[in-house]
Amino acid sequence: METHEEKPIIYTMENKPIVTCAGDQTLFTALYTSLTQQLPREPMEWRRSYGRAPKMIYLEANFVQFKEELLPKEGNKALLTFPFLHIYWTDCCDTEVYKASVKEDMQRWQGVLRLHGSADWLIVVVENDNKKKNKTNILPRTSILDKIRNDFCNKQSDRCVSLSEPLKESSRSQESWSSFLTKLRTLLLMSFTRNLGRFEDDMRTLREKRTEPGWSFCDYFMVQEELAFVFEMLQQFEDALVQYDELDALFTQYVLNFGAGDGANWLCSFCQPVRSWNGLLLRRPIDMEKRDLIQRGDASLLDLRSYLFSRQCTLLIFLQRPWEVTARALELLHTCVQELRLLEVSVVCGALDCWVFLSCLEVLHRIEGCCERSQLEANYSHTVGLWTYATEKLKALGDLCGLVSENGPNSEDLNRTVDLLAGLGAERPETAQSLQSPYKKLKEALSSVEAFEKHYLELSHAAMEMYRAIGRLRSARLLGKSLAEFYMRKGDPQSAELFLLDSLKSFVSESWSLPLTHTRRQIAECQKQLQKMDEYLQTSALLASDTNLSHEERKHFCQEILTFASQPEGKGQAKVSLSMSSLAVLQELIFCPASAVVHVGAELQMELHVCSLQPLPVCVQQFSAALHFSTDPPGTHRRSTQQASGSVVFPALSPVSVSPALELCEVTELSPSDSALSSAGVACKNTHLLMRRPDSATSLQMGGTAATSALEEAEHMLRATDVTLQPGHNTISFSAPSQKPGTYTLRQLCATLGRVQFVLPHLYPVVQYEVYSQEPQLSIQPLTECLLAGLPQQVQFLIQTGHYSVKKGDALQLSNTDSMPVLHTHTCSARIRNSSGDVVCESALSIQSSEKVTSISLPATPAYHTLEFQLEVLCRIPACPAAARVESERLTNGQISHRARSRSRYSSGTTIIDQKVSIDCPWSIYSTLLSLTFHVPFKVKHSLLTAGRRKFIQVCLQNVSNTNFRLTNQTLTENQHTPSLELLSLNTKTHCVVFSQQCVFSVWELRWNDAPPVSLQCVFSASFAPADAPDTHLKPYTHQFSLERVSTVYSVRADIRPAAGDAECRCGSLCRLEVSITRLTEHTDAERSDEEYSDTDGLRTCRLLYEVMDNSSNWAVCGKSSGVVSMPTAAMATHKVQMEIMPLFAGSLPFPSIRLFRYLPHQANASVQPDSDSCVESDSVSVVERGVEECDSASVRSRSSVCSSSDGPRGLPMPRRQALGPAQVFSSTQSRQVRVLPAADHHQLEINVT
Repeated sequence: METHEEKPIIYTMENKPIVTCAGDQTLFTALYTSLTQQLPREPMEWRRSYGRAPKMIYLEANFVQFKEELLPKEGNKALLTFPFLHIYWTDCCDTEVYKASVKEDMQRWQGVLRLHGSADWLIVVVENDNKKKNKTNILPRTSILDKIRNDFCNKQSDRCVSLSEPLKESSRSQESWSSFLTKLRTLLLMSFTRNLGRFEDDMRTLREKRTEPGWSFCDYFMVQEELAFVFEMLQQFEDALVQYDELDALFTQYVLNFGAGDGANWLCSFCQPVRSWNGLLLRRPIDMEKRDLIQRGDASLLDLRSYLFSRQCTLLIFLQRPWEVTARALELLHTCVQELRLLEVSVVCGALDCWVFLSCLEVLHRIEGCCERSQLEANYSHTVGLWTYATEKLKALGDLCGLVSENGPNSEDLNRTVDLLAGLGAERPETAQSLQSPYKKLKEALSSVEAFEKHYLELSHAAMEMYRAIGRLRSARLLGKSLAEFYMRKGDPQSAELFLLDSLKSFVSESWSLPLTHTRRQIAECQKQLQKMDEYLQTSALLASDTNLSHEERKHFCQEILTFASQPEGKGQAKVSLSMSSLAVLQELIFCPASAVVHVGAELQMELHVCSLQPLPVCVQQFSAALHFSTDPPGTHRRSTQQASGSVVFPALSPVSVSPALELCEVTELSPSDSALSSAGVACKNTHLLMRRPDSATSLQMGGTAATSALEEAEHMLRATDVTLQPGHNTISFSAPSQKPGTYTLRQLCATLGRVQFVLPHLYPVVQYEVYSQEPQLSIQPLTECLLAGLPQQVQFLIQTGHYSVKKGDALQLSNTDSMPVLHTHTCSARIRNSSGDVVCESALSIQSSEKVTSISLPATPAYHTLEFQLEVLCRIPACPAAARVESERLTNGQISHRARSRSRYSSGTTIIDQKVSIDCPWSIYSTLLSLTFHVPFKVKHSLLTAGRRKFIQVCLQNVSNTNFRLTNQTLTENQHTPSLELLSLNTKTHCVVFSQQCVFSVWELRWNDAPPVSLQCVFSASFAPADAPDTHLKPYTHQFSLERVSTVYSVRADIRPAAGDAECRCGSLCRLEVSITRLTEHTDAERSDEEYSDTDGLRTCRLLYEVMDNSSNWAVCGKSSGVVSMPTAAMATHKVQMEIMPLFAGSLPFPSIRLFRYLPHQANASVQPDSDSCVESDSVSVVERGVEECDSASVRSRSSVCSSSDGPRGLPMPRRQALGPAQVFSSTQSRQVRVLPAADHHQLEINVT
């Protein structure tokens, strides 16, 4: 049998699944149009194996006439030529005809299908009413359909369907068409699933055999591509792309394994030398030429990659993902370059650059053809990489072909160009009509120097504009650096310098050290060719200090600077200003003195430590610094960066130019009316350095241009001459000016070398020193922690002369006061110290004292020195510390002091005395008023004690200071010197030591012969001194106090008796309390004003209010606990009150408390309602008194009735009570106790022990 060569089929996505049609061809032709139109109208859900997600697809089919040649032969892997379904059409309705011809034709048709193993078939019986009318004796259609099913579809009855009246527009026809199309789609989809699953299994089996000898990647490639074609045919482009991606990954892995030493035999076919480099072809759906090469196994690496990417590109564009094409293209180009190296493929020099260049432009043209202009501009970030890669490859071709050199290409370069153009082959017919095809551009660019420059600049500027449009300035400047190198080789340094300076910005801002050095060296070469000496010197200075260069290169650039500096300076020529950061780095500045604060005219030394960055010694003629002078007072500016040792450490400079530091000052505004603070803020003093446009001001560190401004003209300067800076560390000394008071700030540094000066425009951190002019000041300081009143105390006078020089004969005039005299001696001396605190000399003081003034003659003292001397003062303790004595005396200058010279106050229980000292100073016409605070060392309390009719006065003296004192001669006197009074001391010791925080008690008995005194004015006095001081240092101390109502008027006695029948009191049982109130003295005239009396039958009485209380809750008062009694005013008159009380605890219980008050009835003119404490409780008592009327309980108003009454008018007069003095009532039962036995129940026993 002869083998006929099959013609290749152009596979495109327009291919459709093949469905063969047998039987009545005339019938099928009539139905073909309707069938092809209605089949893809509704989608079908395609469920696939291996858990893949279902998809909705629209089915189409290519209906062809059934031929045996269309059936697949054994071993044929082509899926696109595979018939997925076979349909037999018939409209037979006559049984005789069916048996005679149709049945036999069906059997023959099915026999062919079984022979080729095809099980996907369908029999369609078409019912036609017109045909029935011509036949009178025909069987019903169902009989023919049943016969066909019985003959051919015994087990598959669904394989035979009927189509009723397909050419008519009736509801029956529509239902029949819908049922038929659903069956057709289902069977077609089932065929797809089954055949594709079988094909995938075979493909998977073939892939698993890749480790066996003889396995071919090209054969496997063709098999998996068939699957991709089927997915593309079904418009499942994503699944089709997956197949090509898997082939890409498989091939890449084999290449990587080959590079690692594990190579496959079939890779040898891809290692053949590259003979064609015509780039990618993306304008055809399928590049059949390269596919044939792959199928035959003759494809090179570039052929395989080109074809594979062209298919991926087509599918991505169908998926509307054109920007992914650019990303994959860039990755593909780099991958091919690496794979050619791994496989060691022989490539003509420059051939790969041509292939990459053509491929980049082909991809860009393909993207431009499917996208609008606005979309391209919005997606520059996806395409700019291809533009840049094409530019790089074109530049490499220009270098290779001699198109960049100044002399142009030579004969060898021309031969190489011819070889490269020959490898491109003929231009493809798809691009032959295009004037801007990649082929034409490359051929034109390699044809001449001018054409190459035109295309190279066009590509470069286009890529740079795209980078700038998307904000990638770093990439744009890097491309500009490549352009600069191109201009340098073309002999155009002026154009090259512009691009190099632009690239330098990125390297400086991002601290790229090595690119920075390389770019500066290129800039220096451009500037030298252009004769830009100022800029060239600046760049040379930076390169001389760059450690990335070799030592010889650094010496060369340093010598360039020194040579220029040694040249004589012409008339009208200005010095060249360079950046000091390229000459030296500031390390530390040390002040001496360390505080950096001196007075006017003082010496201030500064040592500047610098590190020279130059490789050679540099002789500096003058090293100067500009000082900014400010009249702000010292202390206004904070020098937070200055250490305690007086040093300021400068931070290490980075390659990035640091901006100047903020110099801030405080700004305040006072109110003109009351001088109060109205606003406060912060102002910047160096805004002229901070508020500059960064693009307009050229940085010295950029190396592009020199500084246009030299050292600022300043009134004050620091200078050091003839300084040699050795490589490494150096020290420079300055003497700072201090003629004017204010703040001096270092602003600029300048090192002058002949025609060159190195300038540091600003310093960071801020370096300042202060010069002050101080007014004379006088202060008094205690030499101890606190000054004690009553004892001589040492105080120190401190005079800070400031700008005033104390002359011989100057004196201090102290105003004398009685409360604080100055205790001076003739041997007092003064010390004079300088501003550093060292003692300069000592001199004796001359002190003269008069009645009102103490004059202290001062020794001669220079300005800005300190004069100190000590004096002894004594602050007298007032007899009554609480009373402040106010003096209004005239000062020595005639001024009147309107404030108290001595003022007493209390703080934490201690009496404090503030003493004012008025001093007249020789440097001022006004008096200086200073304050000294003294602490009274003692705190005194007094109390009056009573024992019946006897009276005792107790004085408690407490030492509240931290010093131990010796106390003697404690006496108590009475001011009126009443003859009948006598104060008898009961103290046994006349001397005692009072320690800190200790109390001393003294007791005197008060006796009188006649009537007892109404009040007493007493004075307690003693002598005291420190415990270790001799008797000569004793000082007096007095304390005055007064006593009122001294005599005892009433005596209260109480008695508790048990209940009847009990010998002693028991807990819980009622007891009887009997209270006896006895008046001890007759009433006197002084008492008449305190009491109100009533006369009844010649008997004068007064009313008393008594209260029985128990604060300790030991007793329960049963019945009335208070009441009012009428007490006779006669001596020894007694009133008894009885009440019942109940003990609540067993044991020795103290008596309840009994209190007496004067009861004052309400007055008719009373208009103010008293408080609740003045109300009387409504308690009635039984009064047992012979000859004395009992008080009517109705006369006593209850507290509740009076205080809570709201019915009567406001301001109703009420009775009130008045407390008796503590010495007027004596209670004899105050400390008595009574024994209380427990109750009869012995199960629980409570005992109260007090």
